[in-house]
Amino acid sequence: MAASQVETVSSGADKAKLLAVAVLVVAAVAGFYFLAKQGVYVQWGVLLVGLVAAAGVFLISEPGRQFVAFARDAWREVRKVVWPTRKETLQMTAYVFAFVVIMALFLWFTDKTLEWVFYDLILGWRKS
Repeated sequence: MAASQVETVSSGADKAKLLAVAVLVVAAVAGFYFLAKQGVYVQWGVLLVGLVAAAGVFLISEPGRQFVAFARDAWREVRKVVWPTRKETLQMTAYVFAFVVIMALFLWFTDKTLEWVFYDLILGWRKS
C-alpha cells in the first residue's frame, strides 16, 4: 500500500489572518469579562462583535474558504438523503422494541437456567 503525501500550502498572509482570528476571539472574551461593570448589553455586544469580526476574518482566509466549500458539499449530500416515511419509522421502531423484549426474555431464561444448573445440580445449594 503506497503512502500518499498530502501537501499543505499555507501563505504568510493566511497565517497572519489565523493569528488575527485568535487575537480577536481572545479580545472578545477578555472584553466580555473586563466590561462587566458597563452592563450586560455592552458585555454581550463586545463579545458578539468580536466573534463576528473573527468569523469574518476566518472566512476570507484559505482555511475559511475550504471550510465553506466543505459545508456546501456536506449540505448537498444531506439533501440527497432519502428519509423514511412515518409508517416505515413506526414499523422499524416496533421491530426494535419486539427484538428487545425477545432478547430480554431469552437472557432471563438463560440466566435462570444457568443458575439452576450451577446452584442446584452441580453445587447442590438449595435455595430456601
